[in-house]
Amino acid sequence: MNTHTLVQKLWNYCNVLRDDGMSYGDYVEQLTYLLFLKMAHERSQPPYNQPSIVPAAYTWPTLLVRDGDELFDHYRHALEKLGQERGTLGLIFAKA
Repeated sequence: MNTHTLVQKLWNYCNVLRDDGMSYGDYVEQLTYLLFLKMAHERSQPPYNQPSIVPAAYTWPTLLVRDGDELFDHYRHALEKLGQERGTLGLIFAKA
């Protein structure tokens, strides 16, 4: 996926969230959390192979296997739990 395609996908998600009544600040915040989870997952894969700071129950792949209400509930629960983590992870998700 090239940069242009990625940017277009993000704007499409933003348009969906905006149309659902979310403000600009709200949907940018949510996309930032999602991008953080995606990037943490990418860093745990080759060629980086770094241990993920995100607990296994809340990693990016756990979002990909769900949809609808199940995805919403899991994501909300993940944000809550990640905000309770110690250290940097807790600081990032503290008010999510």
